[in-house]
Amino acid sequence: MEKQLDPMKDDLPLMANTSHMLVKHYTLDLDVDVKSQSIEGTIVFFFETGSRYRSSRSTEEGGCLSRFDETCKTGASEPCHIPVTGLSACSSKAEDNDFAVSGKGEKDTSDKNGNHSNGERASGISSSKNCCDTENPGSPDFVLVLDCCDLSVLKVEEVDVAAVAGAEKFTRSPKPSDASEELGDLRNQIVRELVTLPADCWKEQLCYYTRCSQAPGCGELPFTTGPWSLEIRKSGVRIPRDFPHAIRIWYKTKPEGRSVTWTTDQGGRPCVYTVGSPINNRALFPCQEPPIALSTWQATVRTAAQFVVLMSGENSAEPTPLQEDVLSWYYYVTMPMPASTFTIAIGCWQEVREQPFTANVWTNSDFSLSFSQADFRWHEERCGHVEYPCRFQNPDARFQSVIPYRVFAPGCLMESCKGLVLRLLPQCLSAAYTTLGTHPFSRLDVLIVPSNFSSLGMA
Repeated sequence: MEKQLDPMKDDLPLMANTSHMLVKHYTLDLDVDVKSQSIEGTIVFFFETGSRYRSSRSTEEGGCLSRFDETCKTGASEPCHIPVTGLSACSSKAEDNDFAVSGKGEKDTSDKNGNHSNGERASGISSSKNCCDTENPGSPDFVLVLDCCDLSVLKVEEVDVAAVAGAEKFTRSPKPSDASEELGDLRNQIVRELVTLPADCWKEQLCYYTRCSQAPGCGELPFTTGPWSLEIRKSGVRIPRDFPHAIRIWYKTKPEGRSVTWTTDQGGRPCVYTVGSPINNRALFPCQEPPIALSTWQATVRTAAQFVVLMSGENSAEPTPLQEDVLSWYYYVTMPMPASTFTIAIGCWQEVREQPFTANVWTNSDFSLSFSQADFRWHEERCGHVEYPCRFQNPDARFQSVIPYRVFAPGCLMESCKGLVLRLLPQCLSAAYTTLGTHPFSRLDVLIVPSNFSSLGMA
């Protein structure tokens, strides 16, 4: 029987082998069924080779990398949006987790959920001290490990990004080869160029992420699921550099999944939201959760028309009607962040407002503040973070004491929110600006969640 995590004394297992493969971008395409309390769809991962293998190649045909051998011994204005249609235990104190190769080379079988699983075997992951078993020819393949829990994984496949129109601009080869090995290299080259586009190309980058996520599959990948992980391999691939850098996972959440709460709002209407603990988002989608794993994402979410989808994102999404009583919502993030910061809340929310919202309603003219020399010095200095479309470099943002925001609540709380929240929120945001400086995001949604919300606020 699976041991339950005790948040009072157990560390959250961080299983993902981020030093081998690092997620740079997630593209989610999801359908939410509130009646059955399930979220189902696909997630596409765009990887770069991890730091340990980024500049190395295998020196021996069929052998592991030299660094691999050493490890054995030592231990993100609106982008163009293409609507996405439905595509028919170790300690958390470690910075990276060097799990690499499956244990015994067992044959995969299928369980009742359609997972290619090895039944009750242990997660099949060996620790960093034994990550490359060069003596055992029965287990040569590299294994990608993702953090995953309480999910039904249905299928995993490689994505043929080379089939995307215009993708050739990301390659140095004039024509793709028919040889499968060279074609695999071409696909990985496209992803490598795409994930490393400069920050000022973020609109183009998001567009190509969307197009690539809609590309056809080019072969299923065998996988196994454990209590805290999802392991994926490709036959014959022994090093991370050769592993597919774009993969699609078909999955479905479970009503009892510990990353989401299915409940009712203060008016008795159904809703669902992420709770962020005790297992972060790994029961919402497979992901990488070690601290080094910072990524961007975009998400298309479809649900019944009476529901409003709120999500962490830099854009204020407007719903797109798809068919009768179904709306689609699209959000994106260009700031690389941990997967645990992905938040979603779906319910019969209503926007609380006294006048039409515009982006320049709340400016420094409404809340005059004195700017110290330190404020300007901070904005003039170069930021030390990874490259992305940084809000701190926007001259308008430095004077924006209250960022554009929206307030949502169940219908039964509309009047009380107008009298209390709308009056206090600008003052709170202004005080935060005075203390902390420019808000790092371009907008803010404030949601009055049900009283059984058991976690910190969703940022």
